[in-house]
Amino acid sequence: MVNVQAPQAVVVMGVAGSGKTTIATLLAARIGGDFVDADDLHPAENVAKMATGTPLTDDDRWPWLAEVGTVIREHLAAGRPVVVACSALRRLYREAIIASAGAPVRFAHLDRSYELIAARMAARAGHFMPTGLLDSQFATLEPLEPDEPGFAVAIDGSPDATAEAIAFRLDDARKASPA
Repeated sequence: MVNVQAPQAVVVMGVAGSGKTTIATLLAARIGGDFVDADDLHPAENVAKMATGTPLTDDDRWPWLAEVGTVIREHLAAGRPVVVACSALRRLYREAIIASAGAPVRFAHLDRSYELIAARMAARAGHFMPTGLLDSQFATLEPLEPDEPGFAVAIDGSPDATAEAIAFRLDDARKASPA
């Protein structure tokens, strides 16, 4: 296990099919944190809308993003590190999460090609997000800017290797931060 100072909040972000849930679960275990899947925080109306292939609007997302931030805040208040799997595709969405959390949040953007992610989505079963919405996910995606708290990580290796790479980046950032 990498020595990462606790508590901290990490959002593993990216488009549908990038491996957020798998990698965030592995990362939470590595840093001794709790795992939260932001998909579980969507209201039923959002899930139903996505299941029919209809992209969410920003109005659909704002209450959900506020809930993601609230869950982060609750974990940190309890002294528990938390790793959240959440698309957080736009800068405004990431800012909404941070504002609701009321605490520092780091973002790890799972980054790779449309073709790789489309193939992964096509291979998975039982998820409410249909492959047809991948185009809208990529159209919405705003990669992290240099002034945002986080970094991109390539997902062409195994999920274990990706989670380990994120944990090392978090540990490096912790060591570089003034105490």
